Amino acid sequence: MSQMVDAAITDFDTAYGNAGAIAGAETYPPRWRERAAAFRQELEVAGRAHLVCPYGDGERAAYDLFLPESTPAGLAVYVHGGYWKAFGRSEWSHLAAGALARGFAVAMPSYPLCPTVRIAEITRHVGQFLDAVAAEVFGPIRLSGHSAGGHLVTRMICTDSPLCEATIARIDRVLSISGVHDLRPLLKTQMNEILALDLAEARAESPALLEPQGEATLTCLVGGDELPEFRRQNTLLASAWRGLGLRTAAIEAPGRHHFDVIDALEDPASDAVALLAG
Repeated sequence: MSQMVDAAITDFDTAYGNAGAIAGAETYPPRWRERAAAFRQELEVAGRAHLVCPYGDGERAAYDLFLPESTPAGLAVYVHGGYWKAFGRSEWSHLAAGALARGFAVAMPSYPLCPTVRIAEITRHVGQFLDAVAAEVFGPIRLSGHSAGGHLVTRMICTDSPLCEATIARIDRVLSISGVHDLRPLLKTQMNEILALDLAEARAESPALLEPQGEATLTCLVGGDELPEFRRQNTLLASAWRGLGLRTAAIEAPGRHHFDVIDALEDPASDAVALLAG
């Protein structure tokens, strides 16, 4: 009997270093900001953008809400990534286009970043945001998030979620895109000097080590050209939670890497948007 054994990870910084694995990585953030600003301007002119809506204390405790042309079919949410230490809602506004075209209102939050706060506090902020925006839009709630945002939206349906019961009951789909669902490997990266994770918090904040609640369907989506650790993390949560009785799927998007896998959210005809707002 033959058996292939994967080599142990010896360089965790490279294993989780997305920018180093993508040609021209530095060109993506300026393009994101440009597209997002143009999208916000278009929606503001149309009277369909409610910007800088506060949900708590602090400059970053705010969200943008984009409205469809008619009464919303429900609420779609996008939570940004950046390893809990970078970016804000203003880089991603254009990613609301797909769900908006399918009739959903779309909300995007900012949240305080490490090292100002710890990841557990970011989890609480996202819960505070969701409870606030849920009161503004009726109907089903569909959650999506990318990278650290994928972690944060899956944390919202864990049994220790900070959400109120009424909000959890309305969540029927969760789309985690390139999510980090087990935080323990990050203890071995240089970025942990900023994240300040210890083993106890890494375990307590890892959805893959927690139990889900509610009736949502979970889809874990990752680019087929992403780093092996992100592809592993993608299947990890779907497998773990399927074993706990949740409806799950793990999908790879061929030819997509960590920075362009989210582009599909702009296209109302894409599979990703169908999973979120179909």
